Amino acid sequence: MLVQVEAVQKAPGGPVAVRVRSGVGTATAFWCGDPTAVGREHHVEWTVDESVVWEGNTRPATLSSAALGEDGGQVVFRGRLRLTGDGGALLEVADTQILFDLAEPPPPIASDGTWVEVRVERNSVSLWPYLL
Repeated sequence: MLVQVEAVQKAPGGPVAVRVRSGVGTATAFWCGDPTAVGREHHVEWTVDESVVWEGNTRPATLSSAALGEDGGQVVFRGRLRLTGDGGALLEVADTQILFDLAEPPPPIASDGTWVEVRVERNSVSLWPYLL
């Protein structure tokens, strides 16, 4: 996903929190790239340190379109859910895939390929830049 990365704050000795602007929305996450690269456009990989919990942090979406946003202290991803069959899931948000582990209860098999919304704590979301 191509995003614009803007500095928000840096904790002493800690990660840089950045505002991420993409074609499908805006959110705040931790930047895992070179701090001097903040303020530019990057292709990024999203890492989320939370599992998908059906009817917990993951629910069927009311809209069938990709989105990225915030609600309080949570980052909200809306995309198509793909069950991998090995205890994991991919969430397709626009042109990127975010890998998740599955927790109990897992999504029903019928949810494979459907639009869902996943809400995770902001401090569990990191961005890693990469070159194409």
